[in-house]
Amino acid sequence: MESYRKPVKSDCEALLSRFQQTQSVRFEVFSNIWKEMKFVHIFRQSHNKRAFCRLVLDVAYCYFMPPFSFQIRVGGLYLLYSFYHCQTTSPPEQIRVALKDWEDVRNFEKESLDAQHLDVAYILQQLMTCKAFLFTAMPTLLHYSRKRTEEKPELCDEFMERPCRPQELINTQLSEEMSNIHELYKNTKASISSQMSTAAAASVSLIRGGIVLELCSAVMEFYNWQQNRDTVDEAQPSQERISSQQECSNRATLLAAIKSKAYEEPSEAVKSRRHRQVEIDLPAEEDKSFLKLRHSRVTKPSLKNRTKEQIHMSGDLGREAARTTLINHLVTLEPALQEKIKSERRFKSLNEHLESQTKSTSH
Repeated sequence: MESYRKPVKSDCEALLSRFQQTQSVRFEVFSNIWKEMKFVHIFRQSHNKRAFCRLVLDVAYCYFMPPFSFQIRVGGLYLLYSFYHCQTTSPPEQIRVALKDWEDVRNFEKESLDAQHLDVAYILQQLMTCKAFLFTAMPTLLHYSRKRTEEKPELCDEFMERPCRPQELINTQLSEEMSNIHELYKNTKASISSQMSTAAAASVSLIRGGIVLELCSAVMEFYNWQQNRDTVDEAQPSQERISSQQECSNRATLLAAIKSKAYEEPSEAVKSRRHRQVEIDLPAEEDKSFLKLRHSRVTKPSLKNRTKEQIHMSGDLGREAARTTLINHLVTLEPALQEKIKSERRFKSLNEHLESQTKSTSH
């Protein structure tokens, strides 16, 4: 089923790209594009419908979350709404929403209401009323057989939100207000410093004269750099990219050659000649010493010899230790103990014989 992910993603990006070109967030505009592209036929599949519906909803859910722009997120919401009501499974497959993403959904709803995009808020409320959201710990299903390192999905740069916070922060109204406050502070400080001595007045002269102009120029410089970077990225020819790739490949080849030369590894033979041994030219003496080192076997002394070398015994104990121990010697009893056992057995047999004679006499 994962083989369908890439085609579905490309179709969704094509629809969202057309929706982005309209510069609108109205559901009517999105519905017209949906009908023109005949997206309703995406669920015409005979086998494993539920798994395919889950995959389509997962793909559309990615465009509903940051870091995409507000218009693309609106298009992602419309995709989820349309896919949810067009699916052919019964009961319908729900939209998985991770708990960590619910705050982003609430912020998106608040931003839509503040901007008076009522159709966006209405679609979101309709999904909540239909209980289309399934709140889960993870946005996707986890499986035991899934790979540990999965490839990260490539994000479309055209759908990303441009960093425009500095321009929104330093606007014309704010710069005028900062200029007025700066002038008032400057005049108040001048009136106070006129009543002070020269040394005391110099110690409090910490004001910067053109702070408002510096802020405005920094914002304009950032905006110009952003525009130039986008222009350079679009106008960069493919030849430069190819040349950079060639430089990387040349550098990798050079490093591999240096390593092989340093280790002096023999070149790998052709497959048809791998059964032959690699011949190495060595002098006669070095060849013999090499073979001796290769075929020589290190013999380790036995445990008996090592014990004999480390422990020295003299007299009868030494002769007894040198002699091989037999198995029957290990279970042989002492002579005194053997005589005692024999006498007990003779006494027992004698008693049994006397008892038998006594019984026969009585009968």
